[in-house]
Amino acid sequence: MALYMLYEAASGYSLFLAHGLDEIGQNTEAVRGSVSDMNRFGKVVQLVAFHPFESALDALNQCNSVSEGAMTDELRNFLELNLPKVKGVKKPKFSLGVSDHKIGSHIFEVTKIPCESNEFIHELLRGVRLHFDRFIKDLKPGDLEKAQLGLGHSYSRAKVKFNVNRVDNMVIQAISLLDTLDKDVNSFSMRFREWYSWHFPELVKIVNDNYLFAKVAKFIEDKSKLSEDNLPELTEVLGDEDKAKEVIEAAKASMGQDLNPVDMINIQMFAQRVMELAEYRKNIHEYLIEKMNGIAPNLAALIGEIVGARLISHAGSLTNLAKCPSSTLQILGAEKALFRALKTRGNTPKYGLIFHSSFIGRASARNKGRMARYLANKCSIATRIDCFAENGTNVFGEKLREQVEERLDFYDKGVAPRKNIDVMKSAMETANDDADADTNMEEAASEKKSKKKKSKSEAAEEEDKSTVTTNGDGAEPKSEKKKKKKEKRKLDDDSNGVAAIEVEEDVAEKKKKKKSKTESVDGGEADGEVKKKKKKNKD
Repeated sequence: MALYMLYEAASGYSLFLAHGLDEIGQNTEAVRGSVSDMNRFGKVVQLVAFHPFESALDALNQCNSVSEGAMTDELRNFLELNLPKVKGVKKPKFSLGVSDHKIGSHIFEVTKIPCESNEFIHELLRGVRLHFDRFIKDLKPGDLEKAQLGLGHSYSRAKVKFNVNRVDNMVIQAISLLDTLDKDVNSFSMRFREWYSWHFPELVKIVNDNYLFAKVAKFIEDKSKLSEDNLPELTEVLGDEDKAKEVIEAAKASMGQDLNPVDMINIQMFAQRVMELAEYRKNIHEYLIEKMNGIAPNLAALIGEIVGARLISHAGSLTNLAKCPSSTLQILGAEKALFRALKTRGNTPKYGLIFHSSFIGRASARNKGRMARYLANKCSIATRIDCFAENGTNVFGEKLREQVEERLDFYDKGVAPRKNIDVMKSAMETANDDADADTNMEEAASEKKSKKKKSKSEAAEEEDKSTVTTNGDGAEPKSEKKKKKKEKRKLDDDSNGVAAIEVEEDVAEKKKKKKSKTESVDGGEADGEVKKKKKKNKD
């Protein structure tokens, strides 16, 4: 049985035929030994056909198709042209070796060409890749390396640019950074509390917030210098006058030890770093909320920005999360507990990351599992709308949130919730109304811009026509002189025009008189000739 091999190089498709496989016995070890030697490998494998790519863009498209396990029309024509024809009834006497089983299955589905992909085929293709430049005689030295380098760069660049997940990788990085900052801020704050408590231990019990503690400690510095004169400033820092008075009283009777100036400088620098880190964490939180409202507005409106970002981060992307069924989304984040329960045949977890939602906390212990299942269902719907909808809107998320609220009321009070189809219809209507309002706003804005442009152009024309006057006494007589000069020029031009018209009229009258004289002379001569002829006729 003949064995053909398809090799996708950076410069084109190539088809090889393997001979002498009975001697080798399809032994992988024997093939590995013969791969490095071109003389032995060239006797086993021979080139049948080679089809170069037309351009770098064509090579990139073919490479993308092969990586996705799809056969292009160009590859199909190449195989059908160079391989023996496959008859529908008889079993083919050859097979095609490919590097990936996905493209092999696709080739078999479309062309019925039997394909195989195993370790033996991979070893043969490894030898083809090693000695490929010797099989293709027309290739110059360095051409294959250039083609591989260019295709590798373009393929990587296209993969980086082509992001079907929009910009959700920013959300993934932001939520990871936010978690890291929470740990760092807490650890640094605890370290700072412990450090400053050696100097002022009573402040820990008065000020509980970490950020406010660092701020107050940076303001106080040395407790011995704190007095009643600092009460307004300390009140402004703390925001509470009673607490400020309590801090001042505690500083007077403090049991803490004194610090030398160098230690105090280090403590103040550390307090500044803790404050900056806390402020940066706040900025990252605002950035994450803004990104979530732009990428997944419905999911953010339903379950919150932080929990929604954790779900997207755990799934890997918004598209992966949209592909998950609601049962998977319900236990997303509780994989260890799930597999432990399956292994020990215990109870499986009811919720994962969605447990941090306020809806699960508000539900009773009896209804937490039901609430988690219902919330996961609505989150799955909101995620798919965010992923595949063209226009970003949070109308569906708000409606789904209303449904979850109604379900909570149903579990607690027995109030029947609305049907899902009615809620979705109302959401569609409001979404369409919002889209129409947005289009009307855009049209109105464009009309305002056009009116502004027209008014600016008209104002510019008026300015060009009218003389520009400046403020001051000396400017007015100059403008009047200019006007008088222009009027004189106009009068002169009019008088010159009138004089020119009169001269032209005089010239025309003179010409008419000359013509009339010449006509009269010619007419008299003609009359005399006629009289002479009449006399001759009479005679």
